[in-house]
Amino acid sequence: MVTASHALSEPCTFVEWTQYRNTNLYKHPSKAAYLFQTSSVKVDADGAPNAYHPDDIKLHCTKGDGFKGLDCPANAGYPDSSWWPSALLPDPNNSKIAYVQPSSSPYAGFFVSQTSLYDSSKTKTDPARYVDSRNVPYIVLPGKFYSMLGTGVVGDFGYAINASSRKASPFVVAEIGPPNAELGEMSIALATALGGVSPNPRTGAGTPKGKTIYVIFPKSRLVPSWPHANEKITSNTEKLLQSIGGPTALTDCNQAP
Repeated sequence: MVTASHALSEPCTFVEWTQYRNTNLYKHPSKAAYLFQTSSVKVDADGAPNAYHPDDIKLHCTKGDGFKGLDCPANAGYPDSSWWPSALLPDPNNSKIAYVQPSSSPYAGFFVSQTSLYDSSKTKTDPARYVDSRNVPYIVLPGKFYSMLGTGVVGDFGYAINASSRKASPFVVAEIGPPNAELGEMSIALATALGGVSPNPRTGAGTPKGKTIYVIFPKSRLVPSWPHANEKITSNTEKLLQSIGGPTALTDCNQAP
């Protein structure tokens, strides 16, 4: 149940739905959208062609210097975790190691960083197949949250607004994260749009401050589900927002302190 300390302000039209890891979820009466709020922020570099580099394996993730990639390979589970093939593309000729972009690539020497949402018209070894964290506002949904009925699928659209600064941005659901992760993981582009300053996926520096309110529109995925220009993400999300009362539908639902 939603406690009094987490009550939504009036005249919020969303109603109590369920909970995930102590984060309350609220559903719109039309069932076309749901909302949650969190101060937790983690920045994800996945999908960027320069997200991870083999030379960074030997460096300490937060204390090291001289990094070539945007993030530390260990944060992608490489090379010691069993789940790294979900983050980095395995080499087609040797699945025990991650594929390194060839000399012909603009980011030669970097690994290929995958996202759950991708452009099926491009080959797996093409970094452009994946959703680039640097340029596309996206969020990551934890694995167990993603498996909950009604939370939507990759390719769905949503909108986020910083409750303090009112900086806001549309986004796309592009990643399925670790099973028990917290809500609030986002791309570099979305973190910047919400008020972050040079967000660093490796150290966590520069992330937007304060509480962020998110609304997600399940079953809003288009066909094909990717790629879409940012202008398309914006125009599609604006239409979805208007169907629930516009951006004020989120700020009207700001949780009481």
